[in-house]
Amino acid sequence: MFDFDFFLFGVMPYSVLVVFVIGSIARYERDPFTWKSSSSQILRRRQLMWGSILFHVGIIVLFFGHLIGLFTPIWVLDALGIPYGAKQWLAVLLGGVAGASAFTGCTMLLHRRLADPRIRNNSTWADIGVLAILWVQIVVGMGTIWLTLDHMDGSKMVRFMTWSQSVMGLRVNAWEQVIDVHWLYKFHIFLGMVIVAIFPFTRLVHMLSVPLRFLWRPGYQIVRSRWGARPVRTGLKPIAAGRVAAPVPQPPQPRLPGGTQPAE
Repeated sequence: MFDFDFFLFGVMPYSVLVVFVIGSIARYERDPFTWKSSSSQILRRRQLMWGSILFHVGIIVLFFGHLIGLFTPIWVLDALGIPYGAKQWLAVLLGGVAGASAFTGCTMLLHRRLADPRIRNNSTWADIGVLAILWVQIVVGMGTIWLTLDHMDGSKMVRFMTWSQSVMGLRVNAWEQVIDVHWLYKFHIFLGMVIVAIFPFTRLVHMLSVPLRFLWRPGYQIVRSRWGARPVRTGLKPIAAGRVAAPVPQPPQPRLPGGTQPAE
């Protein structure tokens, strides 16, 4: 007999991880020139900056909040003497502010994609679809805050932490931790796994291309080749302020018969 909870919490997480890893490697190797954010700033800058800033700040806080909140071992909280209720309040307050920021920014970006004919015509279904899924996910996540307010003792939080860490620990019965939670939590988890699964096939891959190591290595540029991105030494040095670069020497011009030179 098919058990939806077993499929959602026991099978789907591993399937999603396989698709994420293999899909990301395959796209990077086969289509490296598509590994980009495909920004539409050149078409219309207005509304993009505020929407992008609000969305990225909010979504980054939510991402690391979920990552730290779900995968911090419970014994660490016990060793530090952090009450589960205090961690729950921190998640609600921080998640609420970050969620509001991400919701506002994502709404602005989605409206910009749909309302501007030029941007809409230059957008793919994946461009619009990933924004729509993220928008729904943020709304559902904000909705779970109201459910969380009914059990601020942190009991549900501990169950989700146990499930997440048990999945990564390859424990067979991990799915039993969350089979009786509210359907809105289940939908939130399902959408999260969908986003991870479509990650390699959308513009979301640019999250893995932040060239942080080049910030402290001047004189390099990122060159994309068939083997991927790699640093290439340009041989150029930054010119100090107020100085003028020396002219590049030119090869001697050939002389014409009679001792004249060709006209410039």
